[in-house]
Amino acid sequence: MISLFRPGDSALHRLPAGPKLLGVMALALAVSLAPANPWLLAGSVVVVAGGYLLAGLGMAEPGRQVWILRWLVLVMLVSQVFFLPGRTVAANIVRVVAVILLANLVTLTTRTEDLVDAIERALAPLRHLRVNPGRVALMLSMTITTIPVIAGYAAQIREAQRARGVPLAPLAFVVPLLVMALKHADDLADALTARGVD
Repeated sequence: MISLFRPGDSALHRLPAGPKLLGVMALALAVSLAPANPWLLAGSVVVVAGGYLLAGLGMAEPGRQVWILRWLVLVMLVSQVFFLPGRTVAANIVRVVAVILLANLVTLTTRTEDLVDAIERALAPLRHLRVNPGRVALMLSMTITTIPVIAGYAAQIREAQRARGVPLAPLAFVVPLLVMALKHADDLADALTARGVD
């Protein structure tokens, strides 16, 4: 399976996957529900940046991730700026970017198999409802690890189009992104099949 894990010996790398996921979910919920207060939003940015520094990834990594997300930020800006106050639009963008960066931090500091095991243990009580925790855990972990990959594809496509002088057009952007996403899905399916997962 494709993994974004970067080996390291930081406190976040050593933290078990379960507490890490719970912490990230709590932080994501807090960021999402925080009022559009500039100080609270600035605090969330500081917490996210602190997480990357604590993981030993430096400030270049979140900066790179924000750069990759620039088209998502642009879409959010255009779709909201005409209907919502400026402070609300800025707050919404900060919330979404912060949550994505938190999810990316988990994938960078946690092995995929550790994520799967943690989620499977948390879902074990659902076996009584005929839910397969292993399959659900695998699906969730693949979703977490795929988000940054698709965002990277979007950045690659736009950079290639810009180099060729192609203007920003929804169809010209979405079609190659869809093709690359489907190819990525095929690669994941092949990797799972090779490991006996059907």
